[in-house]
Amino acid sequence: MQRSVPRPPLRFSTQTLLLQLGVVLLVVLLSAAVHTWLTYDRVGSEAENQALTLARTVASDPEVRADVLAISGEEGTPPASELASGPLQVSAEAARTRTGALFVVITDEEGIRLAHPDPQRLGEKVSTDPSEALSGQEVTTRNTGTLGASAGAKVPVYAADNSTVVGEVSVGYSMETVAQSVARDIGPVALTAAGALLAGILGSFLLRRRLQRLTLGLEPEEISTLVHDQVAVLQGVDDGVIGVSADGRVSVFNAAAQRMLGLPDLAGTRWEDAPVPDQLTALTSPDRPAADAVELVAGGRVLVANARKALHGREDLGWVVMLRDRTELQELTRQLDAVGTMSTALRAQRHEFANQLHTLAGFMSIGEHRQARDYLATLAATGPLKFPVEQAELLQDPYLQAFVGAKGVEADERGVSLRIGPETLVRGQVTEAQDVTTVLGNLIDNAVNAAVAGAAADKWVELEVLDEPGDDGGTLHVVVADSGDGLAAGTDTEAVFAEGFTTATGALNRNNRNGGGQGFGLALARQLARRRGGDVTVLDRGSSGGPGAVFMATLPHTTAGTAAQTSDEGKGPQWLTISGC
Repeated sequence: MQRSVPRPPLRFSTQTLLLQLGVVLLVVLLSAAVHTWLTYDRVGSEAENQALTLARTVASDPEVRADVLAISGEEGTPPASELASGPLQVSAEAARTRTGALFVVITDEEGIRLAHPDPQRLGEKVSTDPSEALSGQEVTTRNTGTLGASAGAKVPVYAADNSTVVGEVSVGYSMETVAQSVARDIGPVALTAAGALLAGILGSFLLRRRLQRLTLGLEPEEISTLVHDQVAVLQGVDDGVIGVSADGRVSVFNAAAQRMLGLPDLAGTRWEDAPVPDQLTALTSPDRPAADAVELVAGGRVLVANARKALHGREDLGWVVMLRDRTELQELTRQLDAVGTMSTALRAQRHEFANQLHTLAGFMSIGEHRQARDYLATLAATGPLKFPVEQAELLQDPYLQAFVGAKGVEADERGVSLRIGPETLVRGQVTEAQDVTTVLGNLIDNAVNAAVAGAAADKWVELEVLDEPGDDGGTLHVVVADSGDGLAAGTDTEAVFAEGFTTATGALNRNNRNGGGQGFGLALARQLARRRGGDVTVLDRGSSGGPGAVFMATLPHTTAGTAAQTSDEGKGPQWLTISGC
């Protein structure tokens, strides 16, 4: 039963949250300040335009023009008391009162006030420079005069001929009035800013909670640490790890999985479309028991794979597929079996050798020296070891002799005779012992199993091996036949190389260890051969009652030539024939 890890409670990082709120507050305040400034500038510009319009109206009034021209033509400026009751003062104050302006000032061509809201200022020179207006230009200004800060305009007053400037009209609106207008507009701005701030705060909390749900309650510092740990673990283990997310995509494909399957990093690929063996995708089927493990051959390796559902609380995180390489374990098991068999054979030989010494001692004790010499000659001809393999001397490579001899002992224990075909000729030395013994051992084991299960009374396996020299390493050609019943009728010759296919139906001895690996020998042998540029094929399907099927393996670059081969280079390999067929 899948156990789940208790889900930790959602935690808020105060520092991160305050940073988010600070950013939101800064953005809102900056936006409000910019909006306020734009509003202030807009209202000020409107005041300037309004002042300019009023100044033009006053300056273009014929009576104002005539009165200014009349005063300018007099010698000296009239006294303030006379100006205070004059028509210009009345007109200016009427315009100011009607429009709500701060001031409406009329001057002569020298900038002397002829009309002013403060009668005591009449007859004095204006406090701001009137030269631009007196030169015939209309200007808008924002400055501070005797009546305070204002936004206004100055317009020249022309004589009746419109060619001579006889004075100027200055109109201004109080900046306090502008500020009051801005204050009226700033209320909605402040409410909008406050609403935006509240929305930003609420959004920050909601975003924070969503991020914590997506990150399973981990803080940013914890995520960073977890990523480092994940990389260290996934790249440091020898097992292949494939992570499949809940949406069906490959999320993890570590280096060991890439090496075992011979594939690049598939992270981001849809799991159902990934170029992996079908047995792996079948492991993540919802109706498959989680404890089931499968064996498969991929990339010339025997792999054991299983899958587990990944859960966090009640949340489905997907699947984790684990791959373990059993190739070296199987090879080591095969080699240990061979060593054990050879040890048993050596113990038997030691027994036999002791008996032979006793026989020689008997001959010598009775004076039969001639019989002793003949007996010694016979022993010398048989060699130091006597494997139950016929014509083993055709295998000149000591590694092949020892390996095939050990296989012969195993076969003999099961009642099968292992023999070497007459066309066998190996003059080079095996350089790729692991691949050669894996392919050759699987073919022999498969043939022995078929012979044991066959109906023929005479149970045998025949092996022919021929090496072909080459510039970059010789090629080993191997043909294996047996006395079994051959392939069943209707069986495709390519189907026997599929993973899980087996022709063995008889009893298997303890040395085969077929509990979990049955049906992978031929598939593994073919993949290893093809990886080297060779192949394993079926030469003959065989027939019921024997002889059985004939398999041929080609293993390039697995042997090194000897000096004796140089005279035979260029002849090419002989066609191998199986005498037992």
